[in-house]
Parts: sequence; structure tokens; C-alpha cells
Amino acid sequence: MLDHAGQVNVFLIAVLLSAGGFVGPDGRPDLTALRASLRERIATLPQLRKMAVASGRRHLWIETPPDLEHHIRVIETVDGLTGFEQTCGELMSATLGLDRPLWEILVVPGAAVGGIGLVLRIHHAVADGMAATAIVQRLFDPVESPGLSAHVPGVRVPGQARRRDLRHVLGRLGFGLNRIRLTLSGREVGPTVLLGERSPHRGVVFLDADLLALETHVRPAGATVNDALLAAVALGYRAVLSAAGERIPARLPVSVPVALQRRGKSANQVGVMLVRLPLGEAGPDERVRLIAEQTRREKVRAREQGTLEFMRGPVGARIMDHMARRQHLVAGFVTNVPGPVGTFHLAGAPVAAIWPVAVLAANVRLGVAAVSYAGRLHCGIHFDADNVPGALFAGAVAEGLAQLGA
Repeated sequence: MLDHAGQVNVFLIAVLLSAGGFVGPDGRPDLTALRASLRERIATLPQLRKMAVASGRRHLWIETPPDLEHHIRVIETVDGLTGFEQTCGELMSATLGLDRPLWEILVVPGAAVGGIGLVLRIHHAVADGMAATAIVQRLFDPVESPGLSAHVPGVRVPGQARRRDLRHVLGRLGFGLNRIRLTLSGREVGPTVLLGERSPHRGVVFLDADLLALETHVRPAGATVNDALLAAVALGYRAVLSAAGERIPARLPVSVPVALQRRGKSANQVGVMLVRLPLGEAGPDERVRLIAEQTRREKVRAREQGTLEFMRGPVGARIMDHMARRQHLVAGFVTNVPGPVGTFHLAGAPVAAIWPVAVLAANVRLGVAAVSYAGRLHCGIHFDADNVPGALFAGAVAEGLAQLGA
């Protein structure tokens, strides 16, 4: 999971903070106060106190105290939210040095009127999306009613255990073998602007939608907010393919992570479901229905099967990384991670908004990450700025979310 040319495996969380606590009335941050507030919390998070050290062809984790003067610092002032998005895009191709623990907190003046922006960058070798979200919650000030949003896929719900009979074992084996076959040779996506070698220039766009309105609209159909997000994302892909003059397929497969029950000490415990987004002329409600039919079935399979077979060891992961650079099984990544119940403060400063920005892996040029916070679904769209019209994609997604939240 460490970096190579053209691939920086760093998960980013962007935050807007209002005046209060370490953020003065004029929007100026007090870094001494921020570091003092976070010092004790970082001491309780072993993930933030480890450094990767090469040992032959592998890396080992060793305990090392982080230098907070380096890990928590101010960067250049930006011009509003647009400048904040641009900075986040640039950071998505910037590596974290292996001579320190693989994380940093960057304070970004100018991102909000009377407030500031803040960026947490954490390497995927340290945490997946679920684990990174848990770390963020530990760094923020305690809240009276912490918890995870119920709508997010990946929070395992206890249920009746299935019998471990021969039929069940053979069924899992067959599904696993088919998943390996698809990983090795699947070609559901033809030549497209959405796949290929990526440029070093990345773009990020933030958008959000009313969470309650989405839930209210799709729940009667047995769908989730994640299904609504996928339906809106389908409109984004359709807009990009149309602008590129490409044929619009009836279905476009994307990879959607599904969090698994936490076991052992692994920081990355994520299953994968393949969702084929309907790109035809179906209306918004029909599109949600078609997606929900798939996700209800595929989430169960993904949780039952566990981590992708090739990602269960370092050798398989290297094989997977090599193959993924030429894959045509999926056209993109869409992830929705749990958000908190209630609102957060960081060192006394109110958190106004949170956006996740996920890694662009394999040969994929466009991805979407989302999190719920303070009654809004916050989406971070990450794209190869030289090859994909990210603003066009974001506009279509926003339109889709508005349709489903009406």
C-alpha cells in the first residue's frame, strides 16, 4: 500500500472551521493551542505514532513520537472555498515522507470567511476509510452523543448466523473463484476517458445535499442514501461520457467499498461490491430502484466473502497493483463512509463542514467519496484534471442529488 510513480495512497479529509477555540474572531489560528489540544489525543492513537521502515522487500512498523511542529502546521492562504479545493487537489499527488509517521494536519487560512480550512492527510497503509473516520472522531473534541450514521453501508448489523454446511462453503468458494476471475480478466468497460494513465494534475470539487430530504425520498422504495448517491453519480458519468463523444453504455460498473467487521489489528478491512450504474434514460426514482436491487444483494455477498482475495497478503497485493494499472472491470470508485451524530469541535473551534477525498487507484481517473455530517451529505469529487471534466461531473451529480432531495 506504499506509493509508486503516479500513485499516492493518501486519504484526505477537508474541514471548514468557524471562529472559536484556537481560531480567533479574525480567522487567525493559534497553532500552539491546537497542538496542545491534540497532543494527548495523538498519544492514545498508536496509528499516528508509527513509522514504516524498509526491511528487505517489505516494510515494518516501528514506534516513533511524532514531531507536532512538523505534523501540525500552517500552509499558504487560499482564496475561499475554490482555493481550498485547488489546494486539496494539489495535495492528492503529494507524497508523505517515509522518515516520519504517515499523517499530517495542515491549517489553511482563507478557506472560509471568518474561519479557516484544515486538512488531515493519512496514508492508506495506516487506515482505510472507516478507520480514518474513527481517527478523526478521536482527534475532535468529545461530543455528548457520538456515534455513526445509520444509513451508511458497511456498519455490520448483527443477524442470524448462517450454517457452515458444505453447500454454504462451496458457494463461498465459487463466489471467490469468480471474483478472482473477474479481477484477472474482467473487461466490462471499453476504451474510455475514464480509464488510463493519469496526469500529475488533480482536481477536487466539494458539494453537499440535504441528508434528511434524501432519506425521506428514497426510504419508501427500500433504498438507502448510498443508493441515492450512486444514482446521482450515474448522471455525472453520463455527462462526462457524453462530453467526450463516447457511446453511453446501458450500465457502467463501479467499485464500492463495504466495511467489514473489525478483526485483529489490520488497518484495512474492506470488502468490495461491484455496482453496475444504470446510465440509460430511466428517471431518478427508477435509477435508484435499479441500484438498490443490486446493493441489497451485493452487500451481503461482499461482507460474507471478506477482503478481496488478492489483498489478503503482500504478494497478492503486489500482483493486484500491477494488474490494476490496465484493468477494465470498473470505471470508477464511489465510497460512502460513516459520519458522526451531532456536530464536532476541534480545539474549541466549531466544525462547519467535512469532505472526504479518496485515493485514485489503479488506472481510474475519477472517484467520489462522501460522509454525512450535521444533516448534510458531503461529497468530495477527485479527478485527473488533464483528462476528465470534473466540474461538469460535479454539476451533474449535484443536479441528481437535488432531484432525489426534492
